[in-house]
Amino acid sequence: MDQPPHPTHSATTHLPYGTPDSPRLAVRGEARLEVDPEIARLRISVTARGTDRRTTLDDLTTRNQHTLELLKSYGPAIEKLATGGFTLTPQLTPKGRNERIRAYHGTVHTTAVIADFTILGELTTRLADQDLTSIDGPWWALRAGSPAHRQVRQKAVKEAVRRAREYAEALDARLVALIELADHQADTPTTGFSRPGGARMRGATAGGAAPDTPPALDLEPQRQTVYAHVNARFTMTRPEL
Repeated sequence: MDQPPHPTHSATTHLPYGTPDSPRLAVRGEARLEVDPEIARLRISVTARGTDRRTTLDDLTTRNQHTLELLKSYGPAIEKLATGGFTLTPQLTPKGRNERIRAYHGTVHTTAVIADFTILGELTTRLADQDLTSIDGPWWALRAGSPAHRQVRQKAVKEAVRRAREYAEALDARLVALIELADHQADTPTTGFSRPGGARMRGATAGGAAPDTPPALDLEPQRQTVYAHVNARFTMTRPEL
C-alpha cells in the first residue's frame, strides 16, 4: 500500500518564527501612570460589652445606628455603605468546675466608600470620637471603570508599536502587519488600596468621649500607580542585511 507523502511547507505556510521574506518581530509594550485616587475606604468597627446578652445587643444596635446616621448625614459624599460582619460572642470564665459566661462582646463592621475627600478628615475624627468605635483607613483607590485604566492600556499598545518600528528600522525594514496582541496584567494598581502610615484610630471607652467635636485630621490622598503591559507580534519586510 502506498504511503501518503510527507507534508511539506509551502510558501504560504505560516511558521511560528516567520520566514526570510516575512520575518516576525515580537516586542513588549509597557506603560505606567501615576494618578490621583478617586475614592477612599474606611472600615468602622462598633463594639459593645456587657454582662447581659440582651443589653449588650441593644447597646450594639444603638451605637451602630448612630454610626450609620452619621455616615448618611454626609449625603452623596458617601458613595457606598456595606456591613462587613456582625459578631456577638460570650466570654467565659477560666476553665474549671464553675465555668460560666462572664460577659458578652459584640461587634459590627461597616465599610464606607468616600468620594468627596474634603469631608474625610472631619468624618474620620467624628467617627473615632464615638464610644467603643475603631477606624481603619483610609485606603485610597481608583474605581474599576476609571479612565486611567483605559489610558494606561492604550499607552502600552503605542509603546509596543513604537518599539517594534525602532527594531524594524534598525534592519532597514518596516512593519507590515500585526499578528498578535496579548494583554497581561493590565491596569493593576501596584499600590492596591493604600493608606498613609497605617492610620488606625480608636474611640474612647464608654463615658470617656469629649463633649466637643475634635479638630479634623489633615489627610493627604496618596497617588495611585497604574500599570499595564502587552506582548505584540508583527511581520515586517525583508531586512537589508
